[in-house]
Amino acid sequence: MKEGRIIKGISGFYYVSLEDGLYECKGRGILRKDKVKPLVGDWVQVSHLDAEEKTGTLERVLSRKNQLKRPEIANVDQVVIVVSVKNPSPSLNLMDKIIVLAEDLGLEVVLCINKGDLETEKGITQNEIQEIYEPTGYPMIFTSAKGNRGIDDLRNKLKGKVSVFSGPSGVGKSSLLNAIKPGLQLKTGEVSERIQRGKHTTRHTELVSVDQDSWIADTPGFGNLDIDEIQRENLRFYFREFLPHMENCKFTSCLHLKEPKCAVKAQVEEGTISQQRYNHYVQFMTEINEKRRG
Repeated sequence: MKEGRIIKGISGFYYVSLEDGLYECKGRGILRKDKVKPLVGDWVQVSHLDAEEKTGTLERVLSRKNQLKRPEIANVDQVVIVVSVKNPSPSLNLMDKIIVLAEDLGLEVVLCINKGDLETEKGITQNEIQEIYEPTGYPMIFTSAKGNRGIDDLRNKLKGKVSVFSGPSGVGKSSLLNAIKPGLQLKTGEVSERIQRGKHTTRHTELVSVDQDSWIADTPGFGNLDIDEIQRENLRFYFREFLPHMENCKFTSCLHLKEPKCAVKAQVEEGTISQQRYNHYVQFMTEINEKRRG
């Protein structure tokens, strides 16, 4: 019996990384009986290994430290949220939703602003994005896969971690992964000028080795996320720029909505906290409340 990590799963076969290579493993029937679904990123025990054919049997899924639903992947350390300056235009609402979900799972967050080479005077600029998110304290990396800008900085952020690249289709996730590890030759998609969305070039979740102890997940793109499972009382803690001011609110249970003498709202009015980020907070709270009432 050996332990390894699932790096890919296709049609009931799980590809497990062991010291001597990648093994194609079929899960035991007991897993289905116990309703255990192996996920990419899982640490597993495998047996009946054939070193020549590189095949084996997946016996057991070991305990997970976390699990993402979209994409389905386990044991993740950090989320690299990728948005593009243009083509498609950045959805800061979507970025904030991913941040909230990452915070709820206790994951580290890295913000990657891609396609800097396409920046124009129209639309939001890299500097404006930086201004909005600097108070959060999240690492921000400005990249351009075509110009190889910021690739080394991004690669350094991946060291020793399992990282998920997350963001809508067309923002250049696969291009960045190709730049980080030349030779991957992952498919990249063009962005529709009419609807400003990229074609989905990734069909399944797969862990890709950057080096011996660094893995990145190339995952299918997505456009919508539900945050209604987030606890209403916890949402305020997932907007990090709120934290230094919360102790100055009149009420310790302040949700920063309609409460009097709210220090967070005061900082929004002064411009210390981004109005846009605060608007997203209110929107997310409304979504959570509506789900509760429903």
